[in-house]
Amino acid sequence: MNSRHYSTSKFFQILVFACAIFATATQTQARESHTGARLIVQRAANFGTEVVVHLKIDDRKVAEIQRDHRYEGFVSAGRHVLTVSPMPNVERRRPTSLRVTMRSGGTYIFTATWEPDRGVVLRRTTTSVEAAPAKTVPAH
Repeated sequence: MNSRHYSTSKFFQILVFACAIFATATQTQARESHTGARLIVQRAANFGTEVVVHLKIDDRKVAEIQRDHRYEGFVSAGRHVLTVSPMPNVERRRPTSLRVTMRSGGTYIFTATWEPDRGVVLRRTTTSVEAAPAKTVPAH
């Protein structure tokens, strides 16, 4: 009985070890398969709980960022236009845009924040905040 318990225990240890190796290899492969630049857009908490930030990249809707959420994705290297707007837009604010040039392999972090005179604006940030993924908008 003791040797049977020992074999079962060894089997599960090997299984756990194999799963750990597989998971690490998959994560490494996923990171290496992305070319271009990593883009993170996080939402500041300074404009309330009911306002969602709509994010467009090169005039294509990509995400709706709610409170305590962020967008994270990869974009091709080169010039891009990031556009944000509040929803609902009860004050009828115009979307604000930011032109950026991204290099392959780089990580670019922005925070969508509220400014009383302009509405939602993007600011370059050096640190990323842990948050849930934003609701992505399906490509048309």
